[in-house]
Amino acid sequence: MKTTFDRVSAMTPAQRGALVEQFDKAARITGAEPIAVVGIGCRFPGGVRGPESFWELLTQGRDGVVEVPPQRWDAEEYYDPDPMVPGRMPSKWGGFLDDIAGFDADYFGITPREAEAMDPQQRIALEVAVEALEDAGYRSDALTGVRAAVTLGVYYNEYQSTSASHPESIDAYSATGNAHSITVGRIAYLLGLRGPAVAVDTACSSSLVALHLACQSLRSRESDLGLAGGVSVILRPETQLALGKWGMLSPRGRCNAFDVAADGFVRGEGAGVVVLKRLADAVRDGDRVHAVIRGSAVNSDGRSNGLTAPNAPAQREVITRALAAGDVPASSVNFVETHGTGTSLGDPIEFDALSAVYGRESSCALGAVKTNFGHLEAAAGIAGFIKAVLTVEHGQIPPNLHFTQWNPAIDARSTRIVVPTETMQWPQSDTPRRAGISSFGLGGTNAHIVIEQGPALAAASSVASAMPTVSRLSVTGRSEDRVRDRARALAQWLETGPSVALPDVAATLDRLRTTTDPVGTVCARDTDEALAGLRALAEGSPRPGMLAPRRYRPRSGTVFVFSGQGSQWAGMGRRLLVA
Repeated sequence: MKTTFDRVSAMTPAQRGALVEQFDKAARITGAEPIAVVGIGCRFPGGVRGPESFWELLTQGRDGVVEVPPQRWDAEEYYDPDPMVPGRMPSKWGGFLDDIAGFDADYFGITPREAEAMDPQQRIALEVAVEALEDAGYRSDALTGVRAAVTLGVYYNEYQSTSASHPESIDAYSATGNAHSITVGRIAYLLGLRGPAVAVDTACSSSLVALHLACQSLRSRESDLGLAGGVSVILRPETQLALGKWGMLSPRGRCNAFDVAADGFVRGEGAGVVVLKRLADAVRDGDRVHAVIRGSAVNSDGRSNGLTAPNAPAQREVITRALAAGDVPASSVNFVETHGTGTSLGDPIEFDALSAVYGRESSCALGAVKTNFGHLEAAAGIAGFIKAVLTVEHGQIPPNLHFTQWNPAIDARSTRIVVPTETMQWPQSDTPRRAGISSFGLGGTNAHIVIEQGPALAAASSVASAMPTVSRLSVTGRSEDRVRDRARALAQWLETGPSVALPDVAATLDRLRTTTDPVGTVCARDTDEALAGLRALAEGSPRPGMLAPRRYRPRSGTVFVFSGQGSQWAGMGRRLLVA
């Protein structure tokens, strides 16, 4: 009996070299497989709930940074402009979500007692994962047994610290409620997913590394669907105190990425999840493709000027490897969503790495979503990734905030790199729209991903039919109250979201419809009628063409279907029914 070791040992050096070459070739082919982004869910500061409102915040140049809400801690009590004052911090600002306490526990079959013991990061990640699946057109209850990977970046654990200060409140649910492994494990459990579930902690690069791992899992056929992203919530002042003592926080509470005024970052919180599939599978299944991931890479700084000091050669290497993985020329990339923290040390180092690869032969704009709502830490990478996806999808480059002139340590004169301060149209090019995304971790783990536009956004047809089509909008929820809530949200989306043909909306709602939950129905010939019907459904007001929520129980019986080819007449099936 010969072992694998025996067979390899018996090879000549030339044979072993040929074997290694074959494995290298197979790895390159596998690593080049394009991955489709088919769904997006996100909650970010500034009232962002979903990709549409995120794009509005970006293109309108809104700033989501505010003073620390009193529900988190007393900002004035902990504030002092002198960072050396014990127990005080030089910043009282941050990017905060509108609501971290609300959670639809009943939707997931979680008891109120267990929900209370769950870290808000677990609750938000769970809800955003379902929202991402819905954006992809998948029912959360239809994925049982699917080999789907769940990889999420999750970093701090401040909720557990809160529990530790009240030991009498600790119960059996506290263990699962605070474990990062359960943040991903609970999603896989409740959705019935059978792929790997991995919590990733590489500090600030966690969520982009998680995205890279999900791509690798899909390419290796370990999984057939991927949920990737990150979550971070700010609950207590201790972390902010430590960062303030370290000199990392901006005393003005803003990220001035690459700017002369760069003096540190401001913290933020949020969550983002994307749904991934192999591109060939997405095309086969008729999925909407927001963007395509062409290449990704992860590496480490290794030895540098300090444990947490960035390393320009390592950053340059990870960018080059990501481009090579997708066989993408750097000159075809016209936008890079940077790490862009707004620190006087990190920005020039990142620029040196970027300018060695990008902006040599073609123009390249630098983005930094941290200027909009701060550094989201474990969710920073996914926030930048979703921004880049929306940018290539819409063909517009949103502005950076808080930029007036280059940091004096940055010399951009020999490059074609720019920082946009107003919304730009994508540069004209013979290549597809392509973008890069960087995220660098405090411990030295770097990630870079290269994406490409998907199909062009299809506009709703403006040609009116001779006979208006009646669309049936079926709105479902776990309870009648949930149906009304979803009707209200759908009405808002129809009014403010992208232009989508009403029959397409109806078809998607039918695809998401469950067979056991209550359903409310609105019949409409156009968007105005749909809006009126949905609002009536949300308010519980009677209206023609609207049916209040009710449960439809499957019943046996006979159904007659007539062709509708013009030969029918009133009562034509009566004799057949009697017979």
